Amino acid sequence: MIKDILNKLQLTKDDIVNLLKTQGDDRQELFEYSAKIKEEYVQNKVYLRGLIEFSNICGKNCYYCGIRRSNTKVKRYNLSDDDILNAAYYAYKNNYGSIVMQSGELEDKKFTSRVTSLLKRISEFSKGKLRVTLSCGEQSLEIYKEWFKAGAERYLLRIEASNKELYMKLHPNDELHAYERRRQALKDLRTAGYQTGTGVMIGVPFQTYEDLADDLLFMQNIDIDMVGMGPYLEHKDTPLYQYKDLLLPKEERFDLSLKMIALLRIMMKDINIAASTAMQSIDPQGREKAIEVGANVFMPNLTPCYVRGEYKLYEDKPCTDENPEDCQRCVEQRIASVSNDIAYGEMGDSMHYVKRLPAEGLLRRRATP
Repeated sequence: MIKDILNKLQLTKDDIVNLLKTQGDDRQELFEYSAKIKEEYVQNKVYLRGLIEFSNICGKNCYYCGIRRSNTKVKRYNLSDDDILNAAYYAYKNNYGSIVMQSGELEDKKFTSRVTSLLKRISEFSKGKLRVTLSCGEQSLEIYKEWFKAGAERYLLRIEASNKELYMKLHPNDELHAYERRRQALKDLRTAGYQTGTGVMIGVPFQTYEDLADDLLFMQNIDIDMVGMGPYLEHKDTPLYQYKDLLLPKEERFDLSLKMIALLRIMMKDINIAASTAMQSIDPQGREKAIEVGANVFMPNLTPCYVRGEYKLYEDKPCTDENPEDCQRCVEQRIASVSNDIAYGEMGDSMHYVKRLPAEGLLRRRATP
């Protein structure tokens, strides 16, 4: 039965639900097929994204997140420009090809102007040879355009849950956290010209197999370029923690995450898929296993060690005490252990994005595989 499903040109919602429930030999066949698709369409190489978590100050109050505005137990930080630029320069000097600048969600002029300034300085020293992904939440279309013009070319904005009813259980019911606002932000990113990324949490309370199937179809339907998704990991200082008894065991959340990555690779063959840090929080080889079944992006953490432990969206976050050099050696060993190569010196644009450029007239800046 599984071969018949996998050979379909288009998976239905029922197909996806059935594949998410596979066990034993069927599960292994799913993973072998997704690995084959990965090798054929994006090759067995992994792009590096140096991760710079430059601030944990957030204006939002999402029920699942450890750095939510109302969590007074968090020690807030905001890296200096020098710290951010030094981390970006490390990635440039070591041929990472790309960085991710991530922060809590803020929309004030001081924040957005600072990001613009940092982007310009990074573009200047790297001569445009360091691709920048931003993950700074919902902004206006004008700000997205401003950041794109300043040098950012990718943007990750996770929908977290594509089902509106589930989304509303994970967020306060107000305009700041409105589902429609997040959907519109994803459209605005596309309009502004970004390689657009999204993602979901896997295994949150109240979530069903049908929700997860809809998440994959949502990503396919909006024609996303890149995805970062992984298992939901609870944080004791959040409202959602009260529902911890409803959660699947962590091992099952991990396995579901592997299946989601495998299925997305099958459904969207040429996009970029990240091996999320959360995978490693459950399984020491979690990110390697994600790469084996379809992921092709790895994000070494370049955030300075003295604040890295404060960027805890969830608890038991790994790799909070490694310096960049130790982290790089570890990454090389991890990726080699699953017979993949690191694409040093490559910016690693999503091939899905590169292919749609001509059709949408987005040749404003050269995309490099």
